[in-house]
Amino acid sequence: MITRLLAPLAGIALALAPAPAFAWGKTGHRVVGAIAQRYLTPRAAVGVKRILGSETLAEASNWPDFMRSDPSDFWQHTAGPWHYVTVPKGKMYVEASAPPEGDGVTALARFSATVRDPNANLADKQLALRFIVHIVGDLQQPLHAGNGTDKGGNEVKVTFDGKPTNLHAVWDSGLIDDEQLSFSEMASWLRDRITPADLKTWSTTDPTVWVAESAALRDRIYPSPGETNLSYRYVFDHKAQMELRLEQGGVRLAAYLNQLFAPAKRG
Repeated sequence: MITRLLAPLAGIALALAPAPAFAWGKTGHRVVGAIAQRYLTPRAAVGVKRILGSETLAEASNWPDFMRSDPSDFWQHTAGPWHYVTVPKGKMYVEASAPPEGDGVTALARFSATVRDPNANLADKQLALRFIVHIVGDLQQPLHAGNGTDKGGNEVKVTFDGKPTNLHAVWDSGLIDDEQLSFSEMASWLRDRITPADLKTWSTTDPTVWVAESAALRDRIYPSPGETNLSYRYVFDHKAQMELRLEQGGVRLAAYLNQLFAPAKRG
């Protein structure tokens, strides 16, 4: 049962964690899921369908964010820290240094174990798989590898498209929504650009590699000191980086699921 599985984490106060943040927004997460769907192995596709039924990866991708409005203790206190990691500037992420309540990397490992567990019930597997789809996308968003000083850019107040917002929100959805594309249009356009060489290069299933890339990119996307009005120039400077992380997220989600549902190695 979910309560038994997550009991050691119950009671951790949300106040210990950064403010709620949503990576990529609905469109971005769906783009990652839609790209990944194309690259699933037949075995992984069957494994996903056995758990989620007719629900696609794009449909599943936003469920953990949607459920953050649920008033239960699990969604309001326990699950919040699993959407991000903290990597101070100049440091490397080390899994052993994750906080007691866990983070995106440790939650990914825990949910993967649930999907593999033959004794886990269907509800637990569904929760776990939906979280996996979501977390893999989260960890590609550079501000979900927060530096530990500004709540993943949520405290960096800016104006974007003439509206007051913050840097995290710009990367969640501002840059993506600026394209004025549906998730299926964007996924199709980005997927068509992915080459066989890209698939080979990007298909690492080690989340610490994704986190290191996000942290490195994070340190290059902050506005200059005193710059608060992010305009067309900011979009011009960072559009390609945003698109690359979505493409990589899709490829990596597929690679992760292909590995997750692959036959267990013997001996």
